[in-house]
Amino acid sequence: MAVVVVTGTGTEIGKTVVTAAVAATALAAGRSVAVLKPAQTGLEPGEPGDAAEAARLAGPLTAVELARFPEPLAPATAARRAGLAPVRPQDVAEAAEKLAAEHDLVLIEGAGGLLVRFDESGSTLADAARLLRAPVLVVAPAGLGTLNSTALTAEALRARELEPLGVVVGSWPAVPDLAARCNLADLPSMAGAPLLGAVPAGAGALAPAEFRARAGSWLGAALGGVWDAAAFALRIA
Repeated sequence: MAVVVVTGTGTEIGKTVVTAAVAATALAAGRSVAVLKPAQTGLEPGEPGDAAEAARLAGPLTAVELARFPEPLAPATAARRAGLAPVRPQDVAEAAEKLAAEHDLVLIEGAGGLLVRFDESGSTLADAARLLRAPVLVVAPAGLGTLNSTALTAEALRARELEPLGVVVGSWPAVPDLAARCNLADLPSMAGAPLLGAVPAGAGALAPAEFRARAGSWLGAALGGVWDAAAFALRIA
């Protein structure tokens, strides 16, 4: 997997921290990594964005941001209101291909959910994934409502001839409630893809050295880690 697209079932659910964990695990294995953020919204020039945050947590990687729009809106809307050119799927694909020629792994972190619009023609992260023929890692929340949003995301992927690589819970609570514990068992069937990890809530606040040391324990073997879904389920049951 030279290129992996990381999408979420919504906003603020841990995509950046999951991206950083995957990157940290790959770096620990001796792989070179790039993180590509097609459209960063809600930040002014000079403020650290998601790609920079992934680098801060994961370690020495190439962080690339294609466009930045100051208002915290969907990329198409933010670009229009800022009077700036939007990012298009072809731009994302071309940037990813260039990075893949020089890195072992390229992680493309989307903005919000899979079908958030990049431009006025309705292009999305899924269109970039199709151009790249890249697997898509879905980041989902732990609690009530996640089954529906995960199933919808997986259905949207397959409708576009894309297969979800798997699901990672982006912020696993220290004290999971009944819904979270049940969702752990139900997420794979709703996604039609394996559960590939659970990143603990607050992981992004860890010191970078501790984050890097622990990242592999949050992710399954398909992502280079040692996390085991069955053992995790038994431990929190």
